[in-house]
Amino acid sequence: MGLKPKKVSVVFYVSDIARTEAFYNQTLGLQLERMEGAEPFWLQASIEGGPDLIFFEMEGVRGNTPAIVFELDEGGIDDVVAELAQKGVNIVTPVSEAPGGWSADFLDPDGFGLGLWQSGELPRSVK
Repeated sequence: MGLKPKKVSVVFYVSDIARTEAFYNQTLGLQLERMEGAEPFWLQASIEGGPDLIFFEMEGVRGNTPAIVFELDEGGIDDVVAELAQKGVNIVTPVSEAPGGWSADFLDPDGFGLGLWQSGELPRSVK
């Protein structure tokens, strides 16, 4: 099966979402869009030719933020996570509900956090 991401996002956990929004919008001139589906709202910046930047207000500790998240476009997040687990990958968060779909988190060999996200419109398993 293998990982075939549709796109990649870099996710930051920030302590103050309003402060983050002001910094990226006003100081850097990067336009962040407010998104609903998490409390409080979350922010997203789509960068042409690059990864999306996503910001959630929540406690983050060194080592779990920023995180790289791969968006799956063919469905089957349960299948991908099962395959990773069979290969000995440390699954930190099993497939669970996320804004707009499903997500799962795992670690690379050095302990860096990686994640998967899949739209809720796609099937969780294609097997």
